[in-house]
Amino acid sequence: MIRGGRVIDRTGEREADVAVGVDGTVVAVGVDLDLSGLGLDGARQLDATGCVVAPGLVDIHTHLREPGREEAETVETGSRAAALGGFTAVLAMPNTEPAIDSAAVVRQILDAGEAAGLCDVHVSGAITVGREGSALSPMGEMAQMGVHVFTDDGSGVQDDRLMRRALEYASGLPGPITLAQHCEVEALSDGGHMHEGEWSSRLGIPGIPPEAEELMVFRDIALARLTGARVHFQHLSTAGAVELVRQAKAKGLPVTSEATPHHFTLTHAEVASYDPVFKVNPPLRTAEDVAAVKAGLADGTIDAIATDHAPHAQEAKEAPFDHAPCGMLGLETALALAVTERVEPGVLPLPEVLAAMSWRPAEIAGMADTQGRPIAEGEPANIVVFDPAEEWTVDPAKLASRSRNTPYAGRTVRGKVRHTICQGRPTVLD
Repeated sequence: MIRGGRVIDRTGEREADVAVGVDGTVVAVGVDLDLSGLGLDGARQLDATGCVVAPGLVDIHTHLREPGREEAETVETGSRAAALGGFTAVLAMPNTEPAIDSAAVVRQILDAGEAAGLCDVHVSGAITVGREGSALSPMGEMAQMGVHVFTDDGSGVQDDRLMRRALEYASGLPGPITLAQHCEVEALSDGGHMHEGEWSSRLGIPGIPPEAEELMVFRDIALARLTGARVHFQHLSTAGAVELVRQAKAKGLPVTSEATPHHFTLTHAEVASYDPVFKVNPPLRTAEDVAAVKAGLADGTIDAIATDHAPHAQEAKEAPFDHAPCGMLGLETALALAVTERVEPGVLPLPEVLAAMSWRPAEIAGMADTQGRPIAEGEPANIVVFDPAEEWTVDPAKLASRSRNTPYAGRTVRGKVRHTICQGRPTVLD
């Protein structure tokens, strides 16, 4: 029994208790629920006073590193970080070693997620074999195992004709099937390590122009129009890319998009420290780009907030900036960063933060039958309880990930997860 919280879901807001049964579903929602009357005598009671009770968060962009780079993260440690961050489901990216480009590797990750039992672990498959951009992967085989999203994340599909073939093939698979694109034209980004602009010139670091992202967004919008297939744009970072997606949506094209917390909280000025913790792909952009990403979230152009949780071993991130890998941790800080940043006037009300982190990503990734559901009788009990007012300071040493590469070390944020309930079972308590 979750007592005294403010329930927020896609149906609205209300003050209510929430009762969860042993079958993993919501038994009742109402004011001052009677345990004995519901047959729940002896049920554990969780205090939600001053807290928000919402559908569990869903991250559609998580790097769990297993198989191949378990020194940075495993399915179990990533799932633990997810639960502590309020997530009840994550979508594992396929840029592992080997890549998730076959039914065998899909099964390996699904089994590891079930063994961890801390959140629902879903899998995205690679669009091309080995993510090498040369030949299509056996998407049909993986789709039969429940894979709904395919992406070569970490690399955009460079070949225009191959991407068209992938979209046409996906359109014929049992679905819904979405192809998610890492938007980067490598001919423009090759050799770059940060945003191309004022700070790259000052620091003498080769830059990546925003056009590298925007050209691929433009291409895939055109291919979505040509094929009618669903395209999802990952981690939008430039004002131009946001505007292209806005125009495509206005025309009714089947496109969706996501943004990361670091792309609406940090700018390329952070790289002045030469600290590789701020190296990410796409790179941190300008203040104007940050404002455009926030505006895109506010008006619905950007559908989801995704973490792009990308752990790296400490020795890898301590390399010189131009040799260090790209990526930042995100699972345990995403909700707090979104809650903290939304206070700017007119940017993003709390219910819209939850929409972008729960039910909308669940719909994009084909999880809407179990995740992001309304908190109502008979629905799956995937729930997060968090205090939107509690302040806390990010301490890398206290994070559950095997890695420590967070750019928010020492930063005070607001919004703290109190309880996470996955399939009716508490995975986080206080």
